[in-house]
Amino acid sequence: MADPKGFLNHGREVARTRPVEERVRDWNEVYVPGSLLPIISKQASRCMDCGIPFCHNGCPLGNLIPEWNDYAYREDWSAALERLHATNNFPEFTGRLCPAPCESACVLGINQPAVTIKNVEVSIIDKAWDSGDVAPQAPERLSGKTVAVVGSGPAGLAAAQQLTRAGHTVAVYERADRIGGLLRYGIPEFKMEKRHINRRIEQMRAEGTRFRTGIEIGRDMKATDLRKRYDAVVIAAGSTVSRDLPVPGRELNGIHFAMEYLPLANKVQEGDYVSPPITAEGKHVVVIGGGDTGADCVGTAHRQGAASVTQLEIMPRPGDERNAGQPWPTFPMLYKVTSAHEEGGERVYSVSTTHFEGDEDGNVQWLHLVEVEFVDGKLNQKPGTERKIPAQLVTLAMGFTGIDQENGMVSQFGLDLDERGNVARDGDFQTSVPGVFVAGDAGRGQSLIVWAIAEGRSAARGVDRFLTGASDLPAPIRPTDRALVV
Repeated sequence: MADPKGFLNHGREVARTRPVEERVRDWNEVYVPGSLLPIISKQASRCMDCGIPFCHNGCPLGNLIPEWNDYAYREDWSAALERLHATNNFPEFTGRLCPAPCESACVLGINQPAVTIKNVEVSIIDKAWDSGDVAPQAPERLSGKTVAVVGSGPAGLAAAQQLTRAGHTVAVYERADRIGGLLRYGIPEFKMEKRHINRRIEQMRAEGTRFRTGIEIGRDMKATDLRKRYDAVVIAAGSTVSRDLPVPGRELNGIHFAMEYLPLANKVQEGDYVSPPITAEGKHVVVIGGGDTGADCVGTAHRQGAASVTQLEIMPRPGDERNAGQPWPTFPMLYKVTSAHEEGGERVYSVSTTHFEGDEDGNVQWLHLVEVEFVDGKLNQKPGTERKIPAQLVTLAMGFTGIDQENGMVSQFGLDLDERGNVARDGDFQTSVPGVFVAGDAGRGQSLIVWAIAEGRSAARGVDRFLTGASDLPAPIRPTDRALVV
């Protein structure tokens, strides 16, 4: 146990963010560099090393949280890093992007603010990178087996790294021009600078993983040809079909899916554009969808100089405290203020878009909405609440509905789908086609980054068993596992 009185002597402190007026003028991460290290030992000491550490179950990866909290408290950074990497390939990603279901399951959180698990996690890995302690782990011998991984998001990268370290020759295929999937083009730079991805890719290259960008399986290469070329295939292509909003006026110019808008801003940071083809500069921006992707659109619009930003959500405003239906240690739906929301804009709850209105040139100018309420489990419009708001750029951030089936990969492989439209798989993450496995959102549906990495690690074990008859690789979950979050 780190410090028996740590949770009594120290309150919760989190990473400090840079002033709003400073950070909206650049695309760097919002946090004050180096603000965590002076406080992280005390924060780690708040961990009580419970008899039953529910944080383990709250995290799909099964992170050994009390163990690396103890090492961080003692400032034994080498041991902390070993324990961190024992269950998580990319803690610098999860430490920045995960909504931290582990903290919702923290026993201290029953009646006090939970341990700052994410902040301890990211402090350990950032210090390790800065100290040069993160080294490639090349396999001692090669198996002679080959594996193709389709998709380079967190699930694909985790599966690829595990399989490479097991001695297989792994090639990752990515349809975009750079490796990283949604980490690269869906997450804004101010949430995670892409240097964190780049150095992991270099580590994986040094271990032996090969990367093939600009190749879309199903279009640029037939899925059947890929299967013939490799001994096994892992599909980690994500849930990339955006949910649409089929209302009158949807065809107007200036209405885009979030994943049409966000990648262009990231490409500016990569040097591909001087200014993005779709920009919020000087425009009244409306973001439809109240989740993390919507918040990413809000923060991006602020940095592009939007005249105003309004975020719409069809559901009621979440509460500030847990409700009775989401007791500890489950992951509650709480009102959350992200760094993007701190920067300005308006959030409107319990409203539904009825139609869009444009100008004579076919450009969107107004969004018409109405207030809604749930009555007997049904969503009803409230008469007399209709109004319109200015909207010269609209982003649809309402989630995703499943794997892309238009590129032909699913049909060419002959994959079965489950009742939710995801790729069906068995307990080893193998699909209906022998030797073809699926991990991440493609098989699970839209979910969290920790689930993606956990699924990638688990699918890697299934592939290893398929290729060699046995596997020592860890498998934190099975496809039916739900842990404490959905």
